[in-house]
Parts: sequence; structure tokens; C-alpha cells
Amino acid sequence: MKYKRAKVEFYLISLCLLFLLIIILTVDIPISFEEGSTFIGFKELAKRNIVAIIAFAFLTYGMLLYKKYKYKFKGTMQLPIRITNIKNINYEHLTFLSTYIIPLVCLDFTKPRYFIVFTVLLIIIGLIYIKTDLFYANPTLSLLGFYIYKVETSHADFPNAIFISCDKLSKDSKVQYIQLDERIFYVGSVKN
Repeated sequence: MKYKRAKVEFYLISLCLLFLLIIILTVDIPISFEEGSTFIGFKELAKRNIVAIIAFAFLTYGMLLYKKYKYKFKGTMQLPIRITNIKNINYEHLTFLSTYIIPLVCLDFTKPRYFIVFTVLLIIIGLIYIKTDLFYANPTLSLLGFYIYKVETSHADFPNAIFISCDKLSKDSKVQYIQLDERIFYVGSVKN
């Protein structure tokens, strides 16, 4: 229960690419260079772009969460752990992208019924990903330079773990960590 917030935050970060695609698909700004053309007004412009505005708000929040985790280790004072065995599992990003993101972009966001279906699907997918601990399978993190590793460590409490890191890791690397789940950690390399 104590790790749910971090899981939800990583899930929201994973949807940033989807939110960007929704903005591109739904933004509606009428442009006319004809003589006598006038501005339609901010109220009408907002009504035409409500879905794009909502997607932009979530995209902005997701990017703020990304920055939060990118700089999470500044000032952290904890003992590092050493990686004893490591396997790169970045391919799991593609599963999320091809299974969930691409089909959702095909919905017609101009119709309220489809927008409701889209919202319900995002919530259900999020609950599944959080409950099954697959929230780290995140294509947006991959695009932003993060890596996913399956590791064994020298730490007795979590010998087999999943590490999410913005650093390339290798065997014998020492890392600082933030626990996201019982076996999933956000880590940063300890600079010697």
C-alpha cells in the first residue's frame, strides 16, 4: 500500500507519449488568411480543444513527475548497494507501446462516448499495471533515457530485483535506491 503513489506516478509518466499523440490528433485551431477574418475568441477556442487541453495538462504533470524522479537522488544520504548480476530488459517497453498506446490513439476523441470509454480504459489498464507490478514497462521512460534491469544484489533484503535507472548499469556497479515496490527500485549510480 505504501508504494502505490510511486506506481501511479510511473504509470502517468508512461502515458506522456499517448497524451502528446492525443494533442496532435485533437488540437483544432482555425486559421484563415482571408480578408475580414476575425479571431473566434478564447472561449470558443477552449470549447473546440477541451480534449487537447486535458491531454496537455496530463502531459505537463507527467513531465513534472519525470523531473521529480530524474533529480530524486540529490542530497540522498543512504548506503549504496552493489549489483552482483545484471540483465537488461528494456524490450518490455515495446510491449506496453504496441499493446496499449497505439490502439488507444485510434479512438475518436471528438465524441463524448469514446472519450468516456478511453478514460475508463486508461483507469483499468493503470489498475492492472499497478496491481501486477508492470508499471515500470514504460516507453516514455525509455525515450527519456531510462533503462530497466533485472538484477541480483549484495543486499540481503532484495537479492532479485528490477531496477529503473537513468544511468547505464553493469555488474559491480554501486547504486543508491528508492524502493517503489517489494522488488522494484528506482536507482542512481554512485559516482566514485
